[in-house]
Amino acid sequence: MAHDPVALFEEAGEHDAAGREEEAEPLYRQALAEGLPEPYRSQAVIQLASTVRNLDRPDETLELLRDLLAEHPRHELADAAHAFAALALFDQGLPAEALREALTALAPHLPLYRRSVIAYAAELEDR
Repeated sequence: MAHDPVALFEEAGEHDAAGREEEAEPLYRQALAEGLPEPYRSQAVIQLASTVRNLDRPDETLELLRDLLAEHPRHELADAAHAFAALALFDQGLPAEALREALTALAPHLPLYRRSVIAYAAELEDR
């Protein structure tokens, strides 16, 4: 029996906010599988990515976010996707790559020093 994907998404968010990620994950996945429309779809992908990160699966987090960003690189939530990707990269023990991700997302919003920040971010290396 099909369920309302928006209702599933909202229920998943409630579980997530309460710290019950294990209960939220299948609801996000079901909402997406049942055709959750935009703007909820992108939100659900980002929230699912955050949820699986909290469940200690940063590789899956990055896969979800990279797919979303590849599909919608200029989405209004792209910066949020980059922020969660940075957190997942940090969880993977890649702090320089995490910082690069965050700075690259931030740089377009800087009225001054944009090029400098982009250049410095590109030079970062994990040790």
